[in-house]
Amino acid sequence: MLKSAIAYYGGYTPVGDIIVLASCMVFAVLIRASYINKTKTFVLFRLTLVLLAVAGLSDISWHVFLFRALSVPHVLIYLTRALYHLSLFSILLLYVPYAMEVMHMEEKSEKCYLIVAAAGFFVLSLCEILGSVFRFGFYLEKNGTVHLGVNLFPAGYVFFSGIVLYLLVLYHNRVYRQVMLGVVGAIAVAFVLLLYQTIKGQVSYTTSTFLFTTFALLYLLHSNPYDVDIGAVNLTAFEDLVKYSREHGQKYIFMSLYLQDFEIRGTKYPRALQETIRRFVTQYFKNTVLFSISNGHMLLSIPVAQNPHYDVQIGEILGNFVEEYPKYRLDYKIVITSTYDVVSEQNDYVGLIQYIEDKMTMNQIRYVKDEDIDFYNKHKYILKQLEDIYKRNDLDDPRVLVFCQPVLNITTGCYDTAEALMRITLEETGMVFPDQFIPLAEKHGFIHTLSCIILHKTCMRIRNMLSAGYNVKRISVNISMIDVKEEKFCENVSRIISESGIPYEKIAIEITESQSESDFVIMKKKIEELRQSGIKFYLDDFGTGFSNFERIMQLPFDIIKFDRSLVIASGSDRKSMLMVEHLAKMFSDMNYSVLYEGVESEQDEERCEKMSAKYLQGYKYSRPIPIEKLTEYFEQSVS
Repeated sequence: MLKSAIAYYGGYTPVGDIIVLASCMVFAVLIRASYINKTKTFVLFRLTLVLLAVAGLSDISWHVFLFRALSVPHVLIYLTRALYHLSLFSILLLYVPYAMEVMHMEEKSEKCYLIVAAAGFFVLSLCEILGSVFRFGFYLEKNGTVHLGVNLFPAGYVFFSGIVLYLLVLYHNRVYRQVMLGVVGAIAVAFVLLLYQTIKGQVSYTTSTFLFTTFALLYLLHSNPYDVDIGAVNLTAFEDLVKYSREHGQKYIFMSLYLQDFEIRGTKYPRALQETIRRFVTQYFKNTVLFSISNGHMLLSIPVAQNPHYDVQIGEILGNFVEEYPKYRLDYKIVITSTYDVVSEQNDYVGLIQYIEDKMTMNQIRYVKDEDIDFYNKHKYILKQLEDIYKRNDLDDPRVLVFCQPVLNITTGCYDTAEALMRITLEETGMVFPDQFIPLAEKHGFIHTLSCIILHKTCMRIRNMLSAGYNVKRISVNISMIDVKEEKFCENVSRIISESGIPYEKIAIEITESQSESDFVIMKKKIEELRQSGIKFYLDDFGTGFSNFERIMQLPFDIIKFDRSLVIASGSDRKSMLMVEHLAKMFSDMNYSVLYEGVESEQDEERCEKMSAKYLQGYKYSRPIPIEKLTEYFEQSVS
C-alpha cells in the first residue's frame, strides 16, 4: 500500500498523544502527592508509565518527522517509529509479569509464561526492525512515498492481551472478581477504540488506549486513599512500608498513639482533634506518613535519614502533646520504637506495639527497648505453642502439666482435697507460669482446650490414687467464664469425668463470679446442670473485685473461697477481723463451707480457724507441687 508522507500524516492528529503525556504528568503528581504501596507490582506500574510517556513523545516526533520527510533524514523517522512501537510492545510485555504478580503464580508456571511473552516480544521487535531494513514492512522512498507493508502492531496487541486474558480466566479464583471485571472492561474499551479508529482510517488514538488499563490498575490495585479527616492511610499501607524499608535498608522511628475512648466506642474524632492530629503530623518531621491501625489507634512513621535530629523532635512533639492534653482529657498510650531487623522480617510492629500497650497503664509513654523485643519473641513463641496445643486437641499433651496445692481439712486434720493448677512446659522456655499464658489463651480462644486437658489429667490421677487406696475427697479445677460460655462446656466436662471412671463428686470446679448479667444467667444454668451429677462448685476469689451477695445466694455453690487479701486484712486490725469473721460465719450458717487461701503462718492459721474455717490452703502447708507428689500428703486407707 502506497501513500505520500503528507497523505499518511493526514490520518494523524497529536491530540491523543498529548492527552497521554498530560495524563502521565498527572499520574506522576498523584503518585508523589498520595501514598502508594511500594510493591513489586507498583514498580512495574511505574515503569509502564515511563514507557507510556516515551511512546506518546516518540509517536508525536515520528509523525512530525514524517510530515517533513523530504527535509528530514529518514533515519530519524525510522528510529522514532521503532522507539514508538518498541515502547508499546514493552508495555504489553510488562502486563504479563504484572498479572502473574497479582495472581501469586507458582515460579514454575511464571517462567513458562514469561518465556512465551519474551519470545513474542523479541519476534515482534525483530520483525519491526527487519521490516524497514528488508522493505516488507514500513519504509520510505526518497521522494517521500510511504510503504506501509505488514503492520505487526495489531498482532502484538492481540498476542499480549490474549496472554493476560488467558491468565485472568485460568486463575480467576485468585483474583478478586471486581478487579478482574475492571481490568477486562478497560481492555475491552481499548479494543473498541482501536477498532473504531481503524474503520475511520485514523492512527491518532493508539497510545491513548493504553491509558484505560493504566487508570484501571491505579484505581483498583494501587490506590490507597487518605482519610480526609486526619490524613491517614490504612494498615496494609503500613505493612508495605515495613517490607519496602527492610528491602532497601531504610531505618524508621514509629510513634504509636492509642486513644481508648475511640477504640471502644468506634466514633469519629471531633473536628478540633482532627485539626490537632493533622498539625502534629506535618509540623515536626519531614516525609512522615500517618497510618490508621484501627479506629482509636494511629501510627506515625518517621524516616531517620530525613530526620537526623528525630530524638529532639520527638521530645518537642511529646512536650506539645502534654500541653494539648488538658483540652481533650482523653486516655491514651504512646509507644515509640525504632526499626528492628527481627521485627521487620516478620512485619510485626503492630503486634509488638499492642503487646507493649497491654503491659502499660493509661496515660503512659513507653520507649521500646532491646529486652522488650526478647520478651515479645518469647510471648509469640508461647502463643504459637498454645495454638498448636489447641489444634492438636490431645488430652494427654505432654506440654500441659498439672500442679496441685494440697488443702487441709480442719475437721479431719488431714489433706484430702487439693486445687489443680495449670502449667505448661515448652522446649525453648521451660516452665511457663499461668500469668504468662492464661491471658493469652483466653484472648485467643484456646483456654477451653487447656481446661479440658487439665480436667482429664486430674481425673486420671484421681483414678490412680483411688486404685492405690488413697483417701481423695475431691480435687478442684479452675474454670474461666470464657470456658463456661463454650457451647459444649457441660458436655465436655461430663464426658471427660465419665470416661475416666471416677465418681463425679471427686471433681470440683472453681469459678469466679461475673458482673455481667448475661454471664450470670449462663453460669447459673450450667452450674445447675453439672451439679445434678454430683460435681461440687467453689466461688473463687471472694473478697476481690465484684461480689454481689444477691447473685451469690442464687448460685448453688458448695464452698466459698476467701481470697488471701481477706486473710491479710483480718490480721491488720480488729475492725477488719470482725468484718471477715462475720462474713465467714454468715456463709457457714447457710451451709456453705469456707476455705481460706493464702495461709502462710501460724498466726494466719489460728485466726482463720477462729473465723469459721472448714479448709485451709497456702504456703504454710505446701507450695504448688506436681500432681504426682500428692501421695506425699494424702493418706492411704488401712486395709
